[in-house]
Amino acid sequence: MKGPALLLAGVVLFSINDANSKLLSGHYGLGEVLFLRYAMLLPAFLLARAVRPGFGGPLSTRHPGLQALRACSMMVSAGGFFLGFRHVPLAEGYLFFFTAPLLTLGLSVLILGEVVARAAWAWCLLGFAGVLLAVAPKLGGLDAPLGGYLALLAATFAFAMNQTLNRKLRTEPGLVGVILWPSLLGLALFGPLAALDWSSPPPMELARMLGNGLLAGGAVVCTAAAFQHSDASRLAPWGFAALPVSVGLDLAIWGHWPDLAMLAGGAVVVFACLMSERARRRGLAQSIPAGKTWVPSGPSGSGVTVRTAESGKAP
Repeated sequence: MKGPALLLAGVVLFSINDANSKLLSGHYGLGEVLFLRYAMLLPAFLLARAVRPGFGGPLSTRHPGLQALRACSMMVSAGGFFLGFRHVPLAEGYLFFFTAPLLTLGLSVLILGEVVARAAWAWCLLGFAGVLLAVAPKLGGLDAPLGGYLALLAATFAFAMNQTLNRKLRTEPGLVGVILWPSLLGLALFGPLAALDWSSPPPMELARMLGNGLLAGGAVVCTAAAFQHSDASRLAPWGFAALPVSVGLDLAIWGHWPDLAMLAGGAVVVFACLMSERARRRGLAQSIPAGKTWVPSGPSGSGVTVRTAESGKAP
């Protein structure tokens, strides 16, 4: 249970981080909140590396272009979720986030050249239909948060791109690529934006902004550690714990109850994601030659190792 426990810890930390950012978004701009997040995360990572030399993996990379693209996708994801949650309840926003595995499916075909079963595509369409089921009743009103929905969609696509690049870069494990380089880019990108609309926060709110860096860093570390103990197929269902956590935070902080459309749409999205992953893995297993076995590998359990039945060795 170590893998699921670590993933649940990561889910809770991410959810608290999003709730804290949503509270801050009503008074502070995108640049200031995210700049201070990375201003805390970067020193924390460097301190951990100083205490434990080599922490986070090597600084060198054989794929600087892919590392840069991954860092950029993380910036778009962070900014999009911040802007989206400003207008949309947490639980409703997480419905968009849960479509990331479905978007990753399409990106895996375009970028990784993977073959995806037709059944998996059908479940993808059902998943997006679940999102429409949840948000359609709200789109007709004059105060519909259309901008928030578009920001969440862009953030989710960027997150899916990040996950795809994680699989592409699975030969370069470690936290340098997902904490150090994105933090440096975040400071360079959001620093000028923060200077344009800086609003001096009181000590408690400044501490909350800096705390976002520790929350985000802790969530990344817990999630990465989870995949070292369990493969993706075992952990996938546990990731949906973010939905009840976000519903609880919505209720506790803002007194916002989920409506029937949101609950129905959430059930459809979760079911479609699980069935899509099942169909994808079944199609992948059927593509392995007879007498050999498919074994998940890599930091996210997404790699493919083919072992012979006779020797148990990967050819």
